[in-house]
Amino acid sequence: MMSDVLMACAPLLVGWMLDFLLGDPVRMPHIVVFFGKLIALLERWLNPARNPVTAPTDSWRRKAFIRGAVMAVLLTASVFALSWAVLWLLGQWSCWAMLVVQTLLIFQCLAGTSLIREVRAVFRAVDRSLDEGRRQVARIVGRDTSELTAQEVRTAALETLAENLSDGVIAPLFWLMIAGVPGMLAYKMVNTLDSMVGYRTERYLYFGRCAARMDDVANYLPARLTAFLMWCVAWGRKRPSLAAIFCEGHHHASPNSGYPEAALALTLNCRFGGPHTYFGQLFDKPYIGTYDRLLTTADMHRAIRINRGAEVLMVLLTLTVQLVIWS
Repeated sequence: MMSDVLMACAPLLVGWMLDFLLGDPVRMPHIVVFFGKLIALLERWLNPARNPVTAPTDSWRRKAFIRGAVMAVLLTASVFALSWAVLWLLGQWSCWAMLVVQTLLIFQCLAGTSLIREVRAVFRAVDRSLDEGRRQVARIVGRDTSELTAQEVRTAALETLAENLSDGVIAPLFWLMIAGVPGMLAYKMVNTLDSMVGYRTERYLYFGRCAARMDDVANYLPARLTAFLMWCVAWGRKRPSLAAIFCEGHHHASPNSGYPEAALALTLNCRFGGPHTYFGQLFDKPYIGTYDRLLTTADMHRAIRINRGAEVLMVLLTLTVQLVIWS
């Protein structure tokens, strides 16, 4: 019985502590980087650019959607099946080898510390110069940062901190809790697909539609759980109500991103959202929150404390579920 509990809990505890202390392993081969390279390779092959002179036909749109859907579904299913088979084979050979591999995979699937470091770096950079802040925030956002004001740079960093708490920490742990390490890896493949081809641009509007929908489904519960966990740790007189958070989050253009963003915006009493430029196209996103005040370094520190608190709660929840299952 003790060995079963150890096998269930040790990889998560050690993997999370490695991420907490070290962040992303820069010099170690990274599974998510491999996912990205594989997606880029297949996308170039399966999604050739159409003739810009002619308008897209219904047949072209349908073929683009089918090719993108086949790529997204096969990659996700293959990652789940292959990782399950590898871990099962390792378990037949050596339980310790399986534990080590599980630990390393969990470590690589979590991105809490690296994102916090990037957000801190953005605030320090923009305090030194606006151009440096723009360059720094461009490392963690997909939008065009060349025309952002200092306030918009800080806002973009905090929006990303909230959204990626869900994508980079809570959702991977949620799928680990539901379907083990294979489920965690399958989620990271879905999330990587969405981050690379899930845009509503001319190139990806049809090809990436299935990937975007898969990501919406995979993040539906984790995004709302993230908002709840952020609310749980946002102690103080000005803590917003859950009803207000979920009401604001529902107004967001994304079915999921708005909830953690709303939790942070309402807790900090600030405003997120608004028009952003992605790949040369302007997207007018709804505002989250109402008070358009200047953000400060103190806001960044409070946001990080909220992120860390929500992360710890999720780790404890996942461990509790695993202990119940294996006890």
